[in-house]
Amino acid sequence: MNANQLINMVIRLFVRKAVNKGIDAGINRVAKGRGGQASPQQQQQTKQQVRQARQAARMARRAGRM
Repeated sequence: MNANQLINMVIRLFVRKAVNKGIDAGINRVAKGRGGQASPQQQQQTKQQVRQARQAARMARRAGRM
């Protein structure tokens, strides 16, 4: 392996982690923004939607690697 490949590998690792944290932070922020005015049933539905969105984001990241 040459130096260029090693540098790219390390940079990709950090960029991937930063993007993942950004996606998770955005999803959490949207989920918390509606929490104060929602009924318990709506909160449960929102949590379920957040789980589905996270799963979709994970699947998209996996598909992007291939």
